[in-house]
Amino acid sequence: MDGNPKKPIFRDLTAEDPEPEATEIESLCVNCMKNGTTRLLLTRIPFYREVILMSFECEDCGYRNNEIQSGGEIADRGCKITVEVKDVQDLNRKVVKSDYSSIKIVELDFEIPSQSQKGEITTIEGILERSIKGLEQEQTIRRAAYPDVAVQIDEFCDSLRKLKDGKEPFTFILEDMTGNCHVENPNAPAADPQMTVNRFLRTEEQNHQLGIYTQAEVGKEKGDDGNFLLKMIEEDEWPLEELQGEVLQFSTLCPECRSPCETNMKMTSIPHFKEVVIMATVCDVCGCKTNEVKSGSGIEEFGVRIEVKITGREDLSRDVLKSDTCGLVIPEIDCEVGPSALGGRFTTVEGILEAMKKQLSDGGETFVDSTDDSTKRKFDKFISTLEEIIAGRKQITLILDDPAGNSYVQSLVDGDEADEALKITKYTRTFDQNEELGLNDMKTENYGEEFLEKEAAKS
Repeated sequence: MDGNPKKPIFRDLTAEDPEPEATEIESLCVNCMKNGTTRLLLTRIPFYREVILMSFECEDCGYRNNEIQSGGEIADRGCKITVEVKDVQDLNRKVVKSDYSSIKIVELDFEIPSQSQKGEITTIEGILERSIKGLEQEQTIRRAAYPDVAVQIDEFCDSLRKLKDGKEPFTFILEDMTGNCHVENPNAPAADPQMTVNRFLRTEEQNHQLGIYTQAEVGKEKGDDGNFLLKMIEEDEWPLEELQGEVLQFSTLCPECRSPCETNMKMTSIPHFKEVVIMATVCDVCGCKTNEVKSGSGIEEFGVRIEVKITGREDLSRDVLKSDTCGLVIPEIDCEVGPSALGGRFTTVEGILEAMKKQLSDGGETFVDSTDDSTKRKFDKFISTLEEIIAGRKQITLILDDPAGNSYVQSLVDGDEADEALKITKYTRTFDQNEELGLNDMKTENYGEEFLEKEAAKS
């Protein structure tokens, strides 16, 4: 899409600039090789992330094309979304897929491989319709040359049409190694009983496919001549005891306006808990402020589930450490928040609720034109409920579930006395939770046993 833009570069969709503007670029049509128009728009999908929408149209031959690319960074983990499609309404769920997304329909043993299609915003019905058209594209030639194959494809297309018409339920799986995929939750902000979202660690091969390399791999590729792309930090070069209490700074980009800014980082100790790393960023250009907390130690032996009853202003002032692996549930209002929604942060109960309200308020104003009245009323009612809780007029139970065991809620009782409003339960992680944390394939003892056994077997 080379060419000169007809309008200024596209703008991000922010509170100060609520009306997005598309950029038009003259580009070459792949069908007739004449100039057409490509429109670019950077926008934000509610409860998801920034994306770049691209649409091409040629006035000479009428060729059209559209695709989507992620406007943010590659996620730390890949994403696998499983949806039980039961009726026609489920077919209307919006789907965001990247170039690296693969799609599976379990009942038909049907798969669309990764990188076989461009990224796009569509629906589950749209994906089925596009698959049917793609399979039928060369049927005329097949019926003449390979009649048996053509009959099998016709039968398979009929099976896809039954699913597209909502006549049969099926399981829809969207998997993306970049983590940049999304399926609409019609019950948002409540949990979707028909949808399961799992995050997984990428393999070394998948990281290389995305252009992600570790420092050791880059150093190995560059050789031993010292010409490294990334400067390696030798072990014990920065002793942790010297960093205790020091505020470190490193350069980064503002998450809102992408202007250069500084992030402050400090290791601190939470009383009766453990050491954590607190990071805070303030942008001098747009005034954006963010803070994040990372565990200063490893993953605990057990997961932790913390239940705290919020009955008044005193409970709202409790300190809360929510790690980036911790999910949050408020059963009284049927609210469930995944680990990645709010990230890791050290705040209060009131601060957690305010952050939830802000995310819902910001996201709810994004796609106003594509949101029906019932969904708008649902969000308005939910935000009003959050405001009542923050004001102390509604009692709830706040549940933090952290498989890594790195979350904490302050007790309001001194000494060894039990806080009746606070219940802490430690539990053994399941296989799936260990898999998501990358623990199942991790070996920390007797590293060379398997290697020695293999060498002994060879000899």
